[in-house]
Amino acid sequence: MVISKLADGVARQIEAVTDSVTGVFEPVVRLGVTGLARSGKTVFITSLVANLLDRGRMPQLAAAAEGRIEAAYLQPQPDDLVPRFDFENHLATMTGASPQWPESTRAISELRVSLRVRPNGLLAGLQGARTVHLDIVDYPGEWLLDLGLMDKSFATWSAEVLARLEVREEAAEYLGLVRAVDGAAELQEPKAQALAAGFTEYLQAARSAGYSDCTPGRFLLPGDLAGSPVLTFAPLLPADKSARRSMWRVFEKRFEAYKAQVVKPFFRDHFARIDRQVVLVDVLGAIHAGPAAVEDMRGGLADTLAAFRPGRNAFLTRLLMGKRVEKILFAATKADHLHHSQHPQLTNIMQALTREAADRAQFAGAKSDALSLAALRTTVEESIMHEGRKLDCVRGQLLDGGRQAAFYPGDLPQDPSTLLSPAKSGETAWLDQDYQVMKFAPAANTLRPGEGPPHIRMDRAAQFLIGDVL
Repeated sequence: MVISKLADGVARQIEAVTDSVTGVFEPVVRLGVTGLARSGKTVFITSLVANLLDRGRMPQLAAAAEGRIEAAYLQPQPDDLVPRFDFENHLATMTGASPQWPESTRAISELRVSLRVRPNGLLAGLQGARTVHLDIVDYPGEWLLDLGLMDKSFATWSAEVLARLEVREEAAEYLGLVRAVDGAAELQEPKAQALAAGFTEYLQAARSAGYSDCTPGRFLLPGDLAGSPVLTFAPLLPADKSARRSMWRVFEKRFEAYKAQVVKPFFRDHFARIDRQVVLVDVLGAIHAGPAAVEDMRGGLADTLAAFRPGRNAFLTRLLMGKRVEKILFAATKADHLHHSQHPQLTNIMQALTREAADRAQFAGAKSDALSLAALRTTVEESIMHEGRKLDCVRGQLLDGGRQAAFYPGDLPQDPSTLLSPAKSGETAWLDQDYQVMKFAPAANTLRPGEGPPHIRMDRAAQFLIGDVL
């Protein structure tokens, strides 16, 4: 085990040296796009790539505004064992004659965008254009929260999960199952499978209800692991752990195997190689679901972001310690569901939800920022009079039914603590008003030559993430 860890560490250091030396001549930025379920990762990546290829809607990306990007093109990604992100089909789905939302991320994929950029400043007349590679890594949001399991024991995880389930109606059936089980009794595989199936049903219901803490993530997206022992466990009530073949001991062993064989390889092979990170969050969806969902999201983000290794990626740092995440962007998605007058409030809520993680990143030397954005704008803004009051609304085509509708979701508070305080104190509903959410379909667009899909602040996001290397 020790030799294996040493060998793995040496391999990672060699990889870091190779990446660092290569990056001197053609810089490579490895961008991770992560987020909880329904946050819009696939749409974000598709829009980002399309707007880098056709930069007519990117005025806040300095290199594009200054005309220094001579060309942008797609290349095969460097990881031959990772599927290619299906950019062309996703873009066609989002922007065709009858646009639809693309399917959610169900596996890891990658795409390389290469940009040929002229330098600026004093060296502009002395140096020719250089190539900058942007490697974008997409992976399911359901796997993201699994990183928080790495430092937990089966006993700790079981206690935390069951404590949450006690107050959730979606968990009633599973709680009935687990209370009828003696964890100290010898394992019977049919009972173990029934418990795992019951827990998976709860996770699916919790995700549909707006909760974020749906771990283990592979229970929802098992892939080729479906039915395997590594996915046949569930949280148990405390039990005598002395019997070697007891359900508790077997589930504990499977939990550790899940971390070692599923979570850790994902962290090592993909997550730990990221040097810039986007964290997408459906803040509006959580607010609509209620205080419990907001607090659940805040806790999930804190657990997940603890796995980041923030800091500056200086040359010697890469050689000696491997890569670190040097920039983190926290983005509240679906900003087009609000009138622009409420975007500052949405950004403030995003900042408050990630304050602890952002402070920790900045202390370690990384840069962080928060903003509200829409990777694909689906609405237009308008104001209507209602009971003598002017309401700032958005209008779009509803996903269900296809009709056009004007929508006013309610006023977000100027002070984020108005939402976060009742969420932390366990309130079951907002005291002053309900916040509504509509699901809009993509709007039909006729893209002119040189223009990417319409968006809100994707150019600002790109400037923060890669503006310095351009």
